[in-house]
Amino acid sequence: MTDFRYRTRDLIPGAGPVWVLVLLIVFFSCTQQQLPPGDSDNGGLYLPGEFEALVVVDSTGSARHLAVSENGDIYIKLRYPSPDGENIAIRDSDNDGKADQVELFGKYGEEGAYGTAMRIYNGYLYFSTAGRVIRQKLTPGELLPTDDYEVIVTDDYKNAEHGYEHIAKPIAFDNDGHLYVPFGAPGDVCQELNRRPGAPGQDPCPELEWHGGVWQFDADKPGQLQKDGYRYATGIRSIVGMEWNSKDNNLYALQHGRDNMHRMWPDLYSPWQSAMLPSEEFLRVTEGSDAGWPYYYYDQMQGKKLLNPEYGGDGKKQGDGADYLQPLIGFPGHWAPNDIHFYQGDQFPERYKGGAFIAFHGSTIRSPYPQAGYFIAFVPFENGVPSGPWEVFADGFSKVDTIVTTSEAGYRPMGIAEGPDGSLYISESEKGKIWRIMFKGSKDGFGQEQLAEMEARKRMPNIKTPDQVKDNLRPLMLEAGGKLYTQHCAACHMEDGKGDGTRFPPLNESEWVLGDKRTLINILLKGLDGEITVKGETFLGNMPPLDYLTDREIAQILTYIRSNFGNEAVEVRPDEVSRVRRGNRKREEV
Repeated sequence: MTDFRYRTRDLIPGAGPVWVLVLLIVFFSCTQQQLPPGDSDNGGLYLPGEFEALVVVDSTGSARHLAVSENGDIYIKLRYPSPDGENIAIRDSDNDGKADQVELFGKYGEEGAYGTAMRIYNGYLYFSTAGRVIRQKLTPGELLPTDDYEVIVTDDYKNAEHGYEHIAKPIAFDNDGHLYVPFGAPGDVCQELNRRPGAPGQDPCPELEWHGGVWQFDADKPGQLQKDGYRYATGIRSIVGMEWNSKDNNLYALQHGRDNMHRMWPDLYSPWQSAMLPSEEFLRVTEGSDAGWPYYYYDQMQGKKLLNPEYGGDGKKQGDGADYLQPLIGFPGHWAPNDIHFYQGDQFPERYKGGAFIAFHGSTIRSPYPQAGYFIAFVPFENGVPSGPWEVFADGFSKVDTIVTTSEAGYRPMGIAEGPDGSLYISESEKGKIWRIMFKGSKDGFGQEQLAEMEARKRMPNIKTPDQVKDNLRPLMLEAGGKLYTQHCAACHMEDGKGDGTRFPPLNESEWVLGDKRTLINILLKGLDGEITVKGETFLGNMPPLDYLTDREIAQILTYIRSNFGNEAVEVRPDEVSRVRRGNRKREEV
């Protein structure tokens, strides 16, 4: 700015501080006007007053995390590798905010999904597959990396004996050249029999030796295995959103809580409690931290860490829960916080500086209550702790008010990144749409009036605490299932579910209906042909597949028959049908 001031005086004789101030105002106003116009509908998003959004690109595939370079190029990690590449690079050449160049790149020789991380650090693009952290050098001016890739860390335990459920690998870098990688838990809550109702937890939990924590590595050293790293923190089940906050020099992470408390312990937890619990924990992770998994979970309604039922808990017992790392915020259960970013730019109003943006990917297992999440939150920060309650920053991703099943959500927020001008970029995982959020209004005029508009969004079904009675969707689901049963099943199995006594078996108290859900789902997806024994009696008939029905419709039919005709079994969820259907397709492709 010194040179600029002297040139001003040369051009305008006698120009003094007032002229300099005027020209500076003009200069910064022009700079702000260089931001592209937002879309007329803000890309379908609800934002605080005077924020604008535009859609950079409408569909890239299942996008995970993303990063933005110093010149504004965007890099996206794909969950499902394409034959043409596992990452995407995007360039806006004419500065209108829209993608002009979209390129797939990178083949790294690893099968499977769950690539997650995408970050830029010291001139390198760092990203992860399910089992590795990889980097490639970025060349100034070039959109695509030109050098060969280097494998920085390999997860040599990912194919452990009993599988590896939480395999996503977000990454973070501190101020001293260290790389942080979480290694999620292989199972839900370290049971002797994983996800088996009533099965006890293992104590001590052997999974904690190599899982359920965060490891620290050298960010510049290729060829590291997990054993070459240092276990920085433990007792954290699953992390997808994680970032180092350079302002206070600490690691922050968002823990995904355990699943299915009602299904696993129906005498201790109601379906409503299972929808709300356990908390998704916002953690400030320091060296040596222990957040208590699998022994403890956080109940945001009681504001306490409680003993898990697998270890003798009953929804009230605290045990030694207070001795473990406590969350800064306990968000409602199953919202799936999948990325976090501490805002460093100057484009947004001052209150956002240093605060945390969090992407909630949205729930899958809140049934019979509406699925929840699917929005971007903001947490104001001061001195390393939240300075106020969390806020709704961006909503409207789900496209529907009440989400019965996850597949109905239009978009699911996944990644957050900041551009060089302070714009915020959001990725989503359903179609790979990318938004750019900008602020062009008066920073001084931004305040409670604008925030109040977003506070009202907390009453939306995808964010509010559901009413235990009014928001229970089970009656509607059973009603819909009954209509579908009459249309597709009653002609053979009869309206009373007792079958015809010769060819078509009864559904009442049938071991096929009350048994393994996967087997039952496959009967509707694949049909049956030949003999079948039900309650000791043999039936010989043919049932055509009902695979033309949606996942939700199949779940409704099966929930109906498992809840009627004298049957009392837990519901079948649409996401369970979806998993079985996807598994069948994969086996057919092999």
